[in-house]
Amino acid sequence: MPIVPSAWPYLVFFLLAAVVAYVFHPWLAVFPLVGFFFTAYFFRNPKRAVPRSEGRILSPADGVVREIRTVDADPFIGGPAVRLSIFLSIFNVHLNRSPVAGRVFMRHYRPGKYIPAFKSHASEVNERNLVGIESAAGPVLVTQITGFLARRIVCWAQTGDFLEQGQLFGLIRFGSCTELVLPANVLLTVQRGQKVKGGVTVIGRIPDAS
Repeated sequence: MPIVPSAWPYLVFFLLAAVVAYVFHPWLAVFPLVGFFFTAYFFRNPKRAVPRSEGRILSPADGVVREIRTVDADPFIGGPAVRLSIFLSIFNVHLNRSPVAGRVFMRHYRPGKYIPAFKSHASEVNERNLVGIESAAGPVLVTQITGFLARRIVCWAQTGDFLEQGQLFGLIRFGSCTELVLPANVLLTVQRGQKVKGGVTVIGRIPDAS
């Protein structure tokens, strides 16, 4: 669908508000109509040609690569890892896609704060939802993180589900951040400051994979 189903309650509300406002003063209907069109734009679900391959790791979100850093011992990966953060502005598509094909073996929601997602410590203290996927690259962790405006994380993936590469599994409402933790042997093909597209941009390659 061109607009994700999560948007329909908001769209119906704004349409009804526009009708009621028009009855009293036609010019007042402009405000809920602006809300209607912005909501439709924000919850848009554009078609994506996903370049599926076991040897590639795709971006889980649209946005800008804000940070790339190595970790000596990540508890989720069980050893050295690389952590990549993607900042999503309010104008980006806020749907999340699986960066790899694999089975969800862990999902964990953690409440937290709502500081701006572009702050360096936001990923540590903000509300978040972690999705662990077992893939050809090994365990891969995708974390949905809220921001100052984002107050609602949506995740459709459940433990035990198999996700195809590029498959939609959730969304974050309004400004936010998506974080990806990969095994250290993955060869990154993006750099800090680069714009990426969910389910399209190849952000890494698995050594010796076909």
